[in-house]
Amino acid sequence: MAAPIERVCDYPRPPALVPGTQRVVVRALGQLLAESATSLRVLETFHPPTLYLPPEAMCLELLQPAAGSSFCEWKGVARYFDVVHDGRRLPRAVWSYPQPTEAFAPLAGWFALYPALMDGCWLDDEPVRPQPGGFYGGWITAAVQGPFKGDPLHPELI
Repeated sequence: MAAPIERVCDYPRPPALVPGTQRVVVRALGQLLAESATSLRVLETFHPPTLYLPPEAMCLELLQPAAGSSFCEWKGVARYFDVVHDGRRLPRAVWSYPQPTEAFAPLAGWFALYPALMDGCWLDDEPVRPQPGGFYGGWITAAVQGPFKGDPLHPELI
C-alpha cells in the first residue's frame, strides 16, 4: 500500500519534529556519506521535509568543520561542515545544531545536508529531488506535494 501524500501547505508553523521511518542513503564525492533507518524530519509550511541523521549514520571522516554559522528562529545556531574526499570538497554541504532550542533539543549533534550537493540521496530506494532555490535542504519524493518554497514558479513563496 502506498504511503499517503503529504501536502506541505498543511505542515505547521512553527515547524514540527517527527521521527522518520524510511531507510536513508546518501552518496557524496563517490563515497557513502550516510546510511540509516533512523532520522528526524523537520516539517515546516511550504517546505519539503528536511532530514536529520544521527552521528553514527554519518561517515564522519568525510566531514571537516567549515567557517561560519547561521541562525534559525526555530532551531537556533547551525554549524557547517565541508564534505572532503580525495582532494575534492563540497563546501558547507552539511550542517548541525550543537545546542538547538529547547523545542528542537532532539536534533543536538545530528546532521542535515543539501541533497542538491550530493551525488544522490534515497529514501527507501526512491531517489530524492532537492528543494529548489539552493538555500534550502528539503527532500522531495513522491510522498510530498508542493508547491515548495524556493520554486521560481511560485515567487509568492520565495
